[in-house]
Amino acid sequence: MTATNSRFSFKDRPQVLKSAEGQTYDLLIIGGGINGAGVARDAARRGLSVLCLEKSDLASGTSSRSSKLAHGGLRYLENFEFRLVFEALNERNHLLKAAPHMVHPLEFILPMYVGDRVSPLKMKMGMLVYDMLALFRAPKSHSYLGPAATIARVKNLNARGLKGAFAYSDAYMDDDRLVFEIGRDANRFGAHFLTYFEVTGLDPETRELPVKTVLAKDSITGIEHKFKARHVLTTVGPWTDMVASRLLPDWKPRMRPTKGVHLTLSRLDFPLEDAVVMAADKQKRIIFAIPRQEMVIIGTTDTDFKADPTDVHTDAKDVDYLLKILEEYFPLARIDKAKIIATYCGVRPLVDDGSGYESKVSRDHVIVSDQRGFTFMMGGKYTTYRLMCEEALDEVLKHFSKAERASYRKCSTKDQLNPKIDTNSYSLALTKVAELTEKSKLSHIQVKMLIERHGPEAWDIIADHKFTYVWEYEALHALEHTYCANLLDFYTRRVQLFLGKENHGLKFIKRIGQIFQNYYGWSDDQLTLEIQKVFNHSKSELSWKDLTELPSEDKIDYI
Repeated sequence: MTATNSRFSFKDRPQVLKSAEGQTYDLLIIGGGINGAGVARDAARRGLSVLCLEKSDLASGTSSRSSKLAHGGLRYLENFEFRLVFEALNERNHLLKAAPHMVHPLEFILPMYVGDRVSPLKMKMGMLVYDMLALFRAPKSHSYLGPAATIARVKNLNARGLKGAFAYSDAYMDDDRLVFEIGRDANRFGAHFLTYFEVTGLDPETRELPVKTVLAKDSITGIEHKFKARHVLTTVGPWTDMVASRLLPDWKPRMRPTKGVHLTLSRLDFPLEDAVVMAADKQKRIIFAIPRQEMVIIGTTDTDFKADPTDVHTDAKDVDYLLKILEEYFPLARIDKAKIIATYCGVRPLVDDGSGYESKVSRDHVIVSDQRGFTFMMGGKYTTYRLMCEEALDEVLKHFSKAERASYRKCSTKDQLNPKIDTNSYSLALTKVAELTEKSKLSHIQVKMLIERHGPEAWDIIADHKFTYVWEYEALHALEHTYCANLLDFYTRRVQLFLGKENHGLKFIKRIGQIFQNYYGWSDDQLTLEIQKVFNHSKSELSWKDLTELPSEDKIDYI
């Protein structure tokens, strides 16, 4: 098994398109989120020819709009979903090893108050079960903090009625970057990706044939193309019913999507060292406050959503709901709407199981196959993506002959996502900040951030270039290795500029824009259009035309 490609660039899209139209794939995947990329990686590594079509950017749907946690789901123990929690904790442990530059240990503090629905004794039992299901492989076992220790550890926490708190370990992740790294590895082994291609239907004459012809429209040119494959798999999350009905007229709806909203705040306004778990209401909802580098994420809501997931947006009542809970737990922090940097929301791809409350709907996954050569992935937790993808591909292969199945390699998705990065090389890289700082024009803090995000690959990123700002290096890396098509994709998914920086980091946009312009050969008018798209997406009071000068060294913050 040999990897062939090192570059994963949108610049190669024309060549990929030409190649794709001239062949019949073993597997065509619709949807370029975590599951689409995950199955593409598994299939390519096993030896199948694979094409993945995505209607927008990779990870542009639910896969970049999660709470960004790799966790077992402590609250699912109340629903007796022990198998789901066990699988998630096992996969969390795998992610910590396979992608140490994207998945990081994080301690969670769960305060207990007088009158809480769950007693400290019951919570203690839950914590023991959680540690057991993790096979005691969590970075730290749970512990109990008294009221004084809890207040000392969590600044501004409400002390009234506080009994104490439990501390336990889980992990946070870069959900969008994880998709890109998975796609990059799939591409190394020959998988093809085409973004900005929306599947419009299926050639009806091929529905019963061994080879299907899928119709997809290029969003950039407006031209419809045909792609052939022996089997079609959908991994489109909350869009499953919509896409499945285009492929199979007799499809019956299976989904119960729910909407999840998050807020982001600056850690200067809301300083947290540990994540905090907040009980929302009597419907057993959980809200997290999660510190990530310079920002804190607050979320998520959990309400039924019946419209097109493409149209999901944050409402004022969603913001008020989260701020109310934050006020209850952190009255001294004085967080109001003016301190919100950004909001984001997504739609969870839950399968309808008849539950009353949205929060009671199982997060377990369902894989459905149709004898005509279609498989559909639905539901599931982000943390268990790898296991879900393995199961989905095993289901797909049931449609292939016994001899063909025997010819394919075994699943190898427990390997490192990036062959250059494992836990040892990552830890070693973190000790060499000063060394890399000497090789670049970057500040110590910029280099530290680059190494934390890319481990030893930071040396490759800095090689042969002498940029002034870390975002310029990040931009070039995104263009070469994450299939990044435009500035908006970069700002919203490749880095946390949009979510974590004041004014969404727009003061960097001319520097970053120049990198994109040089790489793609954009005209000045095209660059202006791309910059305007980012401003249109933001709620900044700035206009890009106000940025008459490039940022200077003494007027800019680096992280």
